[in-house]
Amino acid sequence: MNLDPRKITAYLEHPCYPLHIFDTVTSTNQVVWDLLAEGKPFPVMAIASQQTAGRGQWGRNWVSAVGGLYLSIGLNLEIVAENAPHLTLFSAWGIAQNLRNYGLPVKLKWPNDLILEMRKLGGIKSETRVQRQMITHCVIGVGINWCNTVPDPGIAIQSYFEPHKIDSLETLAAITINGVFQGYHYYLKNGVDNLLRNYVEILDSVGRKVIIEGMTGTIVGVSPQGALKVSLQAPGAKTTLTLPPGTLSLGYQQGE
Repeated sequence: MNLDPRKITAYLEHPCYPLHIFDTVTSTNQVVWDLLAEGKPFPVMAIASQQTAGRGQWGRNWVSAVGGLYLSIGLNLEIVAENAPHLTLFSAWGIAQNLRNYGLPVKLKWPNDLILEMRKLGGIKSETRVQRQMITHCVIGVGINWCNTVPDPGIAIQSYFEPHKIDSLETLAAITINGVFQGYHYYLKNGVDNLLRNYVEILDSVGRKVIIEGMTGTIVGVSPQGALKVSLQAPGAKTTLTLPPGTLSLGYQQGE
């Protein structure tokens, strides 16, 4: 599946940003790191038709068949290292919000999934370089199902038959790129607290019941460090736990 860079550029809010388009790569995140090592100026963007070793969360491989969108963006920034979760928060929210603007009722699944009709539409993987406790460079990788075959409980956009305005993989690429930058600029201008309010509004699990060490809790939000906030209530006592990513698997309520 050959991507036309002119069609992508036509929809970009910043069309001067160079695009590097490939047929097959191991990982678009690795490609961006390699391009940065060659001295390419920021931002660096790489898109591939397929990946042979895509990177998911917690070291998992990301299934990257032809027909999906596999895209990575390299940014230079200055963020305190402990705020690394903000990268995924602003990227996920920006992409989801932009997809919603095009008629897809996308929601977020903590910590880094895009979901549609309670099924996995895509995911985000951010990687960083840190100097003196500051993030100086990052690569934000995004995979979104377009017309590729996906395992259950996945969903591809072309199998979603409700009206929307996304007519090609190139349009989806531009929407995704614009979404990352919109999320980033919103975060810089308005801060993480305002970003979180917007993020939680489209978080699918708010109000969901979970079991923590034998106790029933209710998901109430996400902390500024990307931790899931769960309210536990017992007779005469109430507390809120913050669970870092990786400590609780929410699964998918449909097709788990």
